[in-house]
Amino acid sequence: MPQATTREPGELVGPRFALFSDVLLLGLATTVACLPVLTAPAAMSTACAVLDRRVRHDRTITVGGYFRALRARLRTGDLAAGAAVVAGGALLLFNALVAGAGLPGAAVFRPALLVAGALLAVVLLRACARPESATGWREAARAAAYETVRAPRGSAVLLLAVATAAVCAWAYPPLALLVPGPLALAARAVDHAGTTAPAAAAAPAVPADDAAPAALAVPATAATSATTPAVPAASAYSRTTTEHP
Repeated sequence: MPQATTREPGELVGPRFALFSDVLLLGLATTVACLPVLTAPAAMSTACAVLDRRVRHDRTITVGGYFRALRARLRTGDLAAGAAVVAGGALLLFNALVAGAGLPGAAVFRPALLVAGALLAVVLLRACARPESATGWREAARAAAYETVRAPRGSAVLLLAVATAAVCAWAYPPLALLVPGPLALAARAVDHAGTTAPAAAAAPAVPADDAAPAALAVPATAATSATTPAVPAASAYSRTTTEHP
């Protein structure tokens, strides 16, 4: 579908800037939806789904459309998933406080705690980007954990996105209101790359039986090309013998 390159009357931004502005608007709406805390997983999952429709079908993101999609999918399982995330985060925070209070072996425990927190963040982002999160978080979490181990490059990209968001929010706190949008975009892009890569790798290869005739034809072609220069040579020899008997 051809994309417009000019700004329509009444538009605040041009088409090339539209996706970026939609991501920031979606980030702000997702932050508001995460304020009850227990709705955070459902809010991020809805953000990923809305971004997917935005990219695939070129649908402009609106705040009303986002909250309608969130209200349509919100269920008891989403609140249970939010409670599990809160419990996991509280456990990590408690362990960090204990390690900072002089726990024996804290020099080893702190890096392990940091790695565990990073892996948890990556798995949560992957789970929110999975389509299964709209119907069941257990299946989405299982698939996200598998993809985290199977595709380390995508996991590294998500980890870098989380680290960048944390640094931006620390350097300029108002940016914390917008970071859910770029995080949702990164999670959906990594999930899309992970689902398209196996399909490309599963492309049918040339069977050995079909490749054998082609390999056999190469020597024949080479032999033909090797004998072709003999014809001009014979013609030149006949002309020489005719002119000088």
